[in-house]
Amino acid sequence: MPSLGWLITLSTFILLGSVVYQNQQKLLEPITSSLAFKVLLQLFEETHCYVTVRTNSADLPHAECFSVANGKFKRVFLDETSMDIVKERRKGHVIPGLWDGHGHLSQFGESLDSVDLFGTKSMDEMKQRLVKYKAGHEDAGTSEQWLRGVGWDQANFKGKWPVAKDLDIDGQFKDLYVMLDRVDVHCIWVSEKVLSLLPNPLPEIAGGEVPAKGVFCDNAMDIVMKYYPKPSKERRTQWIQDAMFELNKLGIVGMHDAGVFPSELKLYEELSTSDAWTVRVYAMAECETRNTFCAEDVTKISTPNGNFHMQSVKLFADGALGSWGSAMLEPYSDKKSSSGTLLVNATTLSKITHEWAHAGYQVNIHAIGDLAARLAINAFEEALKTLCPGSTLRECQAKYRFRIEHAQIIHPDDQQRMNEIGIIPSIQPTHATSDMHYAETKLGKRRTSEEAYRMRSLLPLKPVFGSDFPVEPADVFQGIYAAVTRRSPKTGLDADGQTKGWYDDETVTLEDALEGFTVNPAYAAFLEGKAGVIEAGAYADWIVLEEPLETLDTESLRNIKVKETWVGGKMVYRAASPMEAPW
Repeated sequence: MPSLGWLITLSTFILLGSVVYQNQQKLLEPITSSLAFKVLLQLFEETHCYVTVRTNSADLPHAECFSVANGKFKRVFLDETSMDIVKERRKGHVIPGLWDGHGHLSQFGESLDSVDLFGTKSMDEMKQRLVKYKAGHEDAGTSEQWLRGVGWDQANFKGKWPVAKDLDIDGQFKDLYVMLDRVDVHCIWVSEKVLSLLPNPLPEIAGGEVPAKGVFCDNAMDIVMKYYPKPSKERRTQWIQDAMFELNKLGIVGMHDAGVFPSELKLYEELSTSDAWTVRVYAMAECETRNTFCAEDVTKISTPNGNFHMQSVKLFADGALGSWGSAMLEPYSDKKSSSGTLLVNATTLSKITHEWAHAGYQVNIHAIGDLAARLAINAFEEALKTLCPGSTLRECQAKYRFRIEHAQIIHPDDQQRMNEIGIIPSIQPTHATSDMHYAETKLGKRRTSEEAYRMRSLLPLKPVFGSDFPVEPADVFQGIYAAVTRRSPKTGLDADGQTKGWYDDETVTLEDALEGFTVNPAYAAFLEGKAGVIEAGAYADWIVLEEPLETLDTESLRNIKVKETWVGGKMVYRAASPMEAPW
């Protein structure tokens, strides 16, 4: 290592030289090409070595060291010079930083500041959580700051929809403004105080349903949201920072934000220049009025630091399965009177897809039911036919990379069409294991076995894996476990309480699952070669584990804890050791 004095002298010499000869590049060439100058530049590189480095790169799948400069990997290599005693002292096993391919950043942060109702098994248990939360949050429930929560499921209320009066808990909540999201966030349940704000009678909303007094599903939620007090910039900023910290703890360095309003996009762009922004975000714009064309309100964004990208939009074809909102080709097996709800008609969906695509945006359509998936594929196909004259649909799709968000229930004929065109499926593996207890009841055995929660069948399409947080836990390793085993990450069991796996013919390998959370999200966000890999020129994002993934037994996957998370060559999270405080 050169002495400090030598470095100062050399730096001064170069600085003076650049001033004197700033317009004489030829005279500077001997200096900038000199060995001393190159040595000086290398001093600004940081080299990191670990026991193993899994790169996801075909050129060098496994390495030991890499160097970082300006937030990117500069060199990745096997250490052929260090002595064994040096290597033996190294700790940690590195994999590329993880990406969640479908989540909701701001909503996740808000959920951390709300009542957690996930897992409540009865109305009484839910009320207890509300009372406990309110005791610690004096301002919650006022007209300026409604009491918020997420995670209830009418299936746990003896199968009956709740009503507004259920939220008048022993008279304590009578005058409180309460709004609680269903577990799939496709329905909200509000208190009588909130109802008093709404018009009477309630307007009819196409693509929406009010199944009980105080419950609003899908487009009908807009009736309530018109009166919801918008959180301040300060609160939204805090939610984002809280969410990013929790994601970093899980080894997540990037995520696809599946629906960001124009006003939020502006906030994201502003905040993304701050050191507090520690998760790379690829955003899908969502118009203030759902399923419309609002190109005048959004702008394509790609920040120089790589923290924030936006060149896609999100449209919604239908609702969710648990609330019978998924639009189906045939009626539900447990509700013969219903085939679900389309949030937009086929003509409008195709028209809006065409408009956004011709404006140069990637189009991603939320489609859970098989009818919704078919209409989404139709819309993509029609747009592709006009976007690239003289090219095949598959060649054009490789340029625009249209996606089906959730890709949950797809008719076999449409699975084949997706494969032919190359439409990208965005899949949440834990949705399968969360829904497995009731999916067959709603769909019947034939539809479930042929259409629902495909994973292995869709591997040729480079599926993007995610969690849909806060709907599901954001833990990527739970998602990997669900994909590899088709069993619940919470219990380790399938729908029958066994360890075979729910429709285990759709399991994927550990390598496939890891690609679903690294290189595949990178490709689907037009970031291939920049994210999801450890190779020269890519973002310097990595995580450190205690043991190498490939040596772990399957059951250990769902309990993995991340030791360190690095984004842009900077450590953004480090787990506290047993003898070390977490601050």
